[in-house]
Amino acid sequence: MDGRPTKLAIIGAGAVGTAIAYSALIRGVARTVALLDIKATKVTAEVLDLSHGLEFVPRADIIGSDDVSVCAGADVVVFTAGAKQKPGQSRLELAEATIGLTRSILPGVLEVAPNAIYLMVTNPVDVVTYAAQRVTGLPSNRLFGSGTVLDSSRLRFLIAQHCGVAVQSVHSYIVGEHGDSEIPLWSSATIGGVPLTSWKALPGRPAMDSVARERIRSEVVHAAYAIIEGKGATNYAIGLAATRIVEAVLGDEHRVLPVSTVASGFPGLEDVCLSLPTVVDRGGAQTRLEVPLSPDEEAGLLVSAETLRGMQARFGL
Repeated sequence: MDGRPTKLAIIGAGAVGTAIAYSALIRGVARTVALLDIKATKVTAEVLDLSHGLEFVPRADIIGSDDVSVCAGADVVVFTAGAKQKPGQSRLELAEATIGLTRSILPGVLEVAPNAIYLMVTNPVDVVTYAAQRVTGLPSNRLFGSGTVLDSSRLRFLIAQHCGVAVQSVHSYIVGEHGDSEIPLWSSATIGGVPLTSWKALPGRPAMDSVARERIRSEVVHAAYAIIEGKGATNYAIGLAATRIVEAVLGDEHRVLPVSTVASGFPGLEDVCLSLPTVVDRGGAQTRLEVPLSPDEEAGLLVSAETLRGMQARFGL
């Protein structure tokens, strides 16, 4: 940290944007949190509600507006704005509308926050990130997606639950698309330094066999659908995940997180945004780690890239 007050700007004051603002305030991530939304009454009400709790969190200011100037001088900008799904509208049509939003909003934000690190959270996050890079011309270290940070957290939670250990002791990643084609990296997963592939079940615990792994993979992939069915949106966990990424940037943490960037230098992955473990610090998404992959994992990653390439082509990207 260079000692000066930091500013986090969040575009979109919906369920996800406000969850990020809330968790950022509780964790004391930035001195100023700014919310931008086209609905002035909504953003004013959210700021008022959050302001009334400022006594109970680390020192911070929360501001909000429907004018882009509220983002001026931000160190990190988190983009959560998305088109609302209309009845009968496909996810693909929704994505097209959301990409349109990034085209109309981002250039104005870039003018007032030219030195910020930009984090894209809106789904389909990989395609939206790719489009945003094209729109802004920013390098992939300065504009990247939240990717599979949340999926990896879901994976770790389920492994921990199955094996009877604390989630903090599990190290494992989901890579590829943030979506149905994502890949759990079983071959490099560990619990307390023990490779998952040679994990001996604790007394009274089930084995971590191929059946358990497939159940866990399926649960991770379908987690969002189950939550959306029950409550209409996922917001708390993505709020925490996005805040964690922002913290890694503002705290210059050099933390390894599976964020979504263009995978240059990886054969077959060069022209898509997808997630691989990446060092995140004050410069943004910096170096990608070369994770050893099993042949199955490598094949899965290429399929995931192909899926994303197909989506990008549909949007003329």
